[in-house]
This record gives sequence, structure tokens and C-alpha cells, in this order.
Amino acid sequence: MALMTGEQYIESIRKIPMEIYMFGKKVENPVDNPILRPSLNSVRMTYDLAQMPEYQDLMTVVSPDTGERINRFTHIHRSTEDLRNKVKMQRLLGQKTAACFQRCVGMDAFNAEYATTFEVDKKYGTSYHENFKKFMLYCQENDLTVDGAMTDTKGDRSKAPHAQDDPDLFLHVVERRPDGVVVCGAKAHQTGIINSHEVIVMPTQSMGPDDKDYAISFAVPLNTEGLFMIIGRQSCDTRKLEGTEIDVGNSEFGGVEALTVFDHVFVPNDRIFLNGETEFAGMLVERFAGYHRQSYGGCKVGVGDVLIGAAAVAADFNGAAKASHVKDKLIEMTHLNETLYCCGIACSAEGTPTESGNYMIDLLLANVCKQNVTRFPYEIVRLAEDIAGGLMVTAPGEADMKDPKLGPVIDKYLRGVSSVSTENRLRILRLIENLSLGTAAVGYRTESMHGAGSPQAQRIMISRQGNLAHKKELAKAIAHIKE
Repeated sequence: MALMTGEQYIESIRKIPMEIYMFGKKVENPVDNPILRPSLNSVRMTYDLAQMPEYQDLMTVVSPDTGERINRFTHIHRSTEDLRNKVKMQRLLGQKTAACFQRCVGMDAFNAEYATTFEVDKKYGTSYHENFKKFMLYCQENDLTVDGAMTDTKGDRSKAPHAQDDPDLFLHVVERRPDGVVVCGAKAHQTGIINSHEVIVMPTQSMGPDDKDYAISFAVPLNTEGLFMIIGRQSCDTRKLEGTEIDVGNSEFGGVEALTVFDHVFVPNDRIFLNGETEFAGMLVERFAGYHRQSYGGCKVGVGDVLIGAAAVAADFNGAAKASHVKDKLIEMTHLNETLYCCGIACSAEGTPTESGNYMIDLLLANVCKQNVTRFPYEIVRLAEDIAGGLMVTAPGEADMKDPKLGPVIDKYLRGVSSVSTENRLRILRLIENLSLGTAAVGYRTESMHGAGSPQAQRIMISRQGNLAHKKELAKAIAHIKE
């Protein structure tokens, strides 16, 4: 099958009978639901850009397995150029959507699974790598969107998975059959899962021998019996129900998260990629986390580009663009944003091949990248709000602007530069509000903190990868210290 168009993608999701709940009710038509549709549009952009010749080299690649051109989101990285192009693609999509485009988790899971299953098979003689390659080719040939599910709800953080009072707080195997396994549990914060065709499930942390039933990885389609999603609330999400384009800020694109429940879900043997080999759970987690932390050096930078641009436009519309402090704030925002991009490119350029032949980023630099992402977007947002001014959060709504009596009053008193309409001034302020506080903040500001692991998770990896002993030896050599 050729690469899908954006419209073909939309229709393919429409055909999947998913079980989705929101506001206490089952969502019968998620594709056309006004709260959920913007998130679907963001994924659609990954298909639309892949059809454009000017973006072909970033959005697509020729598969070395089939010789056919595929979407990069289903590709296995074969070089440092692939790793760099991944980051550049993510920045482009962030610029085009100013939102989370939701396919990065699946792409990062693809590459972590590819490398890890190879090494499990090498030790145990299992067939996980062939299982995964078969699944990978199926996704490439059908141009599917795949979500990745790693984060368990975890319950009592002081207890291992097998020691929880409720065993389902970590997803686990509850029945082993000749033809497969049955699993129970839930995965939290699942970005874009309702817009995916398939989901790859992975363990959430390193595990010991007693956690054998929890060291499970597999893939299932989203219409699998026993799998259902509960949509998470976002700030300002019901504005999308009001039909007020301006008040939403970013009316076309967005993101969505869900708690995804696996209630006795059956997984056939040929869809299993890890099953009880506990010593490889940590490897899979570490590799996935590394790839996903690299991703933030692209996607968050692209959204940051939009936010910086919006702040600059707001300064123009406020008549403050020539103020030296405003210029300096825009410079600082750009400096912070480009520093994130540098980290994403650097960990890609320093990538190395794994035993399976695909390329792994430099784990230390990837974790440094994500550690910076837990900080810099917050400062970028603070500066954007500073430049925008208080009207960003006190402006009347679109309905008031259109009211015969109130509209002229709003137009009179909330105009900035006389050559710019009040409506346009409020449009740019609503966009900044959306990126800073509204639904897009879930995919930019707040998600910058916890996505791909909490800040402490990156600090642990930086400690492991930082090679402090080597640095001590360097200092001793320079100081001529002999022991």
C-alpha cells in the first residue's frame, strides 16, 4: 500500500470501533467530536506533510526491508543521519501544529523494541525479534499510526510490581495459554492513543525475578476486546464545544491523553515481544526513554518557535516591539529554544549502532536534552506571558465581541496599535494563552516536565552515564596525583 493521505488516515480511524469514555459517557463518534477532533488533525499533519515533495526527505524514507517509501514514524533508524532527520521532522511538525502530533511514542517504541528483542533472542533463542519485525512490516506497509504504552499507574511507589496490594496497578499476565497470554492492568497518560491503529505495550521499569508476570511487551489493535480508554481533562477543553474559534486559541490542532485499561485482553503469541525475561525489562525501558527524551529536542522546539513568534506578534500589536527589554526577552526565548534543539541534534550526531544494526542516540546527551526540557519551556512561557500582558487572561470572549452592544465597546477599549484590529490582537493573545495555560499547555508546558519520565528519572540516568570516575582520573592526572 502507498503512503496514506491525511483524509485516508481520518477515514481509517473512523472505521475502528474503539471504546472511549469522556465526561462519564461513551463517545460514539470520536472522529467528529469537537473536543477530540483537533488532536486527530495533529496526527493527520504527519500524513499530509509526507505527501508534499518539499518535505519528502524529512517525513519519509525508503525502507531497507521492503525497498518501498514509508513514513519516517514507522522507520528503524539506520544511521546518525536518520536520528538527526527524526529531530528535524519533529521540529517541523511542532511548527505546523503548535501541538503534540502524537506519533513519536510509537516511533521510539519501534526502535527500542527492535534492538532489545534482538538481544533477548540472542540469549534465550526466543522469536521475539521476528515477531516484532513482522509487526513492523505490517505497520510500514499499511502506513499505520502506532501508540506506545509504558507508564503504569504504579500504586504505592515504595513497592515492586509484584508486591502491590492490587496486582493490576502494574500491567501483568494473568493467564498463559498455548496460543498467547491474557493481561490486566492500565497505562496512564496515553497521548494520542484514540488516534492510533495499534498500541505497543512495554514494561514501565527495571524488574526483578519476582516480577516475571510484569515483564511483558506486546502489540494489539485498538479495537481489541477488553481494551478501553477514559479521556483526561484539560484546561479550557470545553471551549471547543462553544463554537468560538477565537477563544480556543488553536482551533485546528491539539492533543489528547487517556487512561487506557486492559481488562483481560488476549495477546496472541506472534504479537509478544517480551514475556518474563525480567533482566531485559530495564534495557527496554532505558532505550525507549532515551529515544523519547531525544524527541523533545525536536517537538518542543517546534512548538516553542510558534510561541516565540506569537510573543513577538503580541509585542507588535501592543506597540512594544521596540522596547529594549522586550527585544531582550525574545532573544532569551530564542536562546533557550535553540539550546534544546542543540541537545536533540547532538545526541543524534553522537549515536552508535546496536547489536541489531539500528542506531541508538547518545544516552547521556539525550537525558541532558530532556532535563533541559523540564526547565526551559517554563521560562519561555513566563517570558511570553510577560510580553503578552494581563489581557491574555482577562479578555472577554468571542460571544461578547460579536454582541451588538458589547462588541463596539470591546473594539474601542481593547485595541492596541491603531492599524491592527482588536480581533487580531485578541487572536494572538488567545494563542499564547492556549500554549501557556490551555489545552496545548498539556503538550508543551506541563508535558515538558513529566513526559518521557520525571526530572529525577533523567538525573538518575545522567548520574549513570556521566562517568564521574573517568573525570576524577583526568583531574588527578593534571594535578600529578599518584596513588
